[in-house]
Amino acid sequence: MKNLFVCFLFLFIAGSLNAQWQPEVRMTNDPTNSYTSFGNARCIAADGNVIHVVWYDGVTIGEGNWKIYYKRSTDKGLTWSENVNLSNNVSIAYNPAIAVSGSYVHVVWYDNRDAIVDADGNVEEYYKRSSDGGITWGQEIRLTNNIYKSLHPSIFVSGLNVHLVWNDNRDGNYEVYYKNSLDGGDTWSGDLRLSNTTGKSWAPTVAVSGSVVHVAWYDSTAGNWEIYYKRSTDGGINWGTDTRLTNNSASSEFPTLAVSGSIVHIAWTDGRNGAIPNLYYKRSTNGGISWGADTKLTSKNNYNDSYPSLAVNGSTVHLVYHSYRLKNWDIYYRTSNNDGIKWGSDVQLTSNHGAVNVSSIAVSGSNVHVLFRDYRNGANSEIYYKRYLGTSLKKDLAAFEQEEGLPTSFQLMQNYPNPFNPTTTIQVAIPEAGYYALKVYNTLGQEVAELVNGQLGVGDYNFNFDASKLSSGLYIYSIKGSNVNISKKMILMK
Repeated sequence: MKNLFVCFLFLFIAGSLNAQWQPEVRMTNDPTNSYTSFGNARCIAADGNVIHVVWYDGVTIGEGNWKIYYKRSTDKGLTWSENVNLSNNVSIAYNPAIAVSGSYVHVVWYDNRDAIVDADGNVEEYYKRSSDGGITWGQEIRLTNNIYKSLHPSIFVSGLNVHLVWNDNRDGNYEVYYKNSLDGGDTWSGDLRLSNTTGKSWAPTVAVSGSVVHVAWYDSTAGNWEIYYKRSTDGGINWGTDTRLTNNSASSEFPTLAVSGSIVHIAWTDGRNGAIPNLYYKRSTNGGISWGADTKLTSKNNYNDSYPSLAVNGSTVHLVYHSYRLKNWDIYYRTSNNDGIKWGSDVQLTSNHGAVNVSSIAVSGSNVHVLFRDYRNGANSEIYYKRYLGTSLKKDLAAFEQEEGLPTSFQLMQNYPNPFNPTTTIQVAIPEAGYYALKVYNTLGQEVAELVNGQLGVGDYNFNFDASKLSSGLYIYSIKGSNVNISKKMILMK
């Protein structure tokens, strides 16, 4: 009887998912092309009910330069502000990326204003932030300064820690570079070269969980494009070795990263099944130390799927991409509700006679937000937005969770083993999706470890705590969220 109930409820929920995708909203309306960024430079970010988007746009025919534009919604994407020009100068500005943490909104892009002044032909990375949720904006900050090209930024923020990766050919060929800010964008570290190969390292993407920074890119050293990965476990100070994630004779390109706790998700475009590319996915369950097998996400070889974008909320993984399966470029969506183990069916988000491509995705609670470029209005492209609101399924999902044994109350279990040396496991039960922080403190109240700081979905979670660098003694671990604040004690005995 239980299985029958679950089956019917799953079918109901699946049908409601399709119904809950709202109609597309046209975000731009001007005579020149408006573009979202490629290379996993995310153009949409969400924090609670506030949605932020960026794109680049020529606006006026004959003006000869491109600008970075921004707009926001404070009601989950229902209504939107006017466009805000973030790069108001005579240069050509491209490929913006955006990240948000509370009221701080961070935008980065590259433009050629210094090539105009210095006549050296280079482009540089520029940064701008808002500290009041996008209402007002500070001054631009030039983040790179060399005579070569700095391209394709990807940005991620965790609290006041801002992490940036990009491409740079200052060393003769394009390599991946990294820098960060530990004070919300006020000051920045120096440039750090992450890749060092004879080939071209291209289009990096960055994601962060706690103090672990994850970076992926694709590289031509092997003679074809392959996906590479690198991580730092101390907030970007020191980095491990490169890990090659793909190994086939075809090209693997355009990686996208998302991370929740110790589970790292990556998807990319791969041509191993022939000339027409498909989407592939793999994951790590131990913070990037080791990786599972490749999973082909599209069932046929002739779909031509590309430019994936991932977002994660706890154990729920969301993916958007564009596909030519119906002889027209359209945006598709699919999800996994068990950390990427199994994936649901494709949901076609667009259906018109104009090409649609290069989408970005953001998740806030049970709501999903997608931004993309669309040619339905004629020769030039415009920016469109689409959202899924999951609030109407709350009661049905709660009944489903109770039937399936998913947690219905917050619980912070006693760590095991306890006492421990030097590792232990902390289990947390989360009954409602939201933003949570699981941290460890010493008896003076000083934070010594951050195990998670981000969105978690409904479910039971196991977090490993490694205290090998700490002294013996009593420690307190605490889970905090909008509706929970629980602490327990544990003993490290070396």
